[in-house]
Amino acid sequence: MARRSSSPQAAEARKRGDKKTCDETPRFRVSAARVSELRRLCLVVAISAPWLSPVFTQLLDRVVARVGGVAITQTDVDAAVGLGVIEADAGDSSPTQQMIERRLVLAEVQRFPPDAPADEAVDGFVARMKAGAGGGYEALLKRFGLDEQRVRELARDTLRIQAYIDQRFGTSAQVSQQEAREYYDAHPGEFTRNGVLAPFETVEPAARQAVSAERRRADVARWLRDLRARGNVILVTPRPSQP
Repeated sequence: MARRSSSPQAAEARKRGDKKTCDETPRFRVSAARVSELRRLCLVVAISAPWLSPVFTQLLDRVVARVGGVAITQTDVDAAVGLGVIEADAGDSSPTQQMIERRLVLAEVQRFPPDAPADEAVDGFVARMKAGAGGGYEALLKRFGLDEQRVRELARDTLRIQAYIDQRFGTSAQVSQQEAREYYDAHPGEFTRNGVLAPFETVEPAARQAVSAERRRADVARWLRDLRARGNVILVTPRPSQP
């Protein structure tokens, strides 16, 4: 049987009929109160978590670049890749670089806007985005905090960019027969079917179109480099983790 305390304080407590054990120390009482408080706090957080999670997600999102003072986050980049707005692997152009270029071009579009895309064109582009995401479309929206309105905005901006580039650089360029022939000779694989190289005369229109597209890509690439050189672009390098 445990020995009862014989201190004057304990005797006085027994005399008053105190229900608490006389061996209870102030430290124990504080710890119990703190445990109770923590339990209430955990309950509140558990109940509030569905409402607070978007805020915490936003706070924890990493800024990867700033264009004209506007931040581009890692979520922006990942969502654009997931929806097919930019490419995950585009050779020398990383997804972040493509998002930077997209922001720069959209600034130019604001200055010299082409005709707004028709709703039917936006609907069609959204359908292609959904098809590209496949069965994971709804999960993608939830993961990146997007809704249908934001998806339509991304589709509309992409169509505006395409219209602006067509307006600025044209959809095709004049290509001579000699240029087409040189392209044909330099890229025989593009004109080979079932191991047989097609005669130049039968594929000359395709060779001309390929030269035109290649020339346009080069012109657009030079223009984008100029935009980036003139633009206020800051790449944000993540801080090294502390040991």
